[in-house]
Amino acid sequence: MHIKIVTPREVYMDKDIESIHVKTVEGEITLLPNHTPIFAALVPCPMLIGHTSQIDEYALSGGFLKMENKNVLILTDAVEGKGEIDIERAQAAYKRAKERIEKKDADTNMRRANLALQRAITRINVYGK
Repeated sequence: MHIKIVTPREVYMDKDIESIHVKTVEGEITLLPNHTPIFAALVPCPMLIGHTSQIDEYALSGGFLKMENKNVLILTDAVEGKGEIDIERAQAAYKRAKERIEKKDADTNMRRANLALQRAITRINVYGK
């Protein structure tokens, strides 16, 4: 099957793969070449892409996934491979998000703070593997 990952800045990936594992708002899902057509909203998660007998891991910030006819399209704000993650930046983002959540200020957008925390945790976990 073929995957194309598009961010606002670039086409991040455009290649043939064997499988993809992501987390949707409904739960985790693995797609293989003959999967039924699907459209899903993605949450921040590690994204596992299988190809040529290996699995590569990426930090995905969320987005949307569409699969049909053995073609996978992912639209996302950001995606980073293990080697692209700035761990110090990810740890600083984790600390900021955690402080915003613990502060419980009326001006704090809790949904946004929780998403920032999830993205930071995903990046830290992918980097650490």
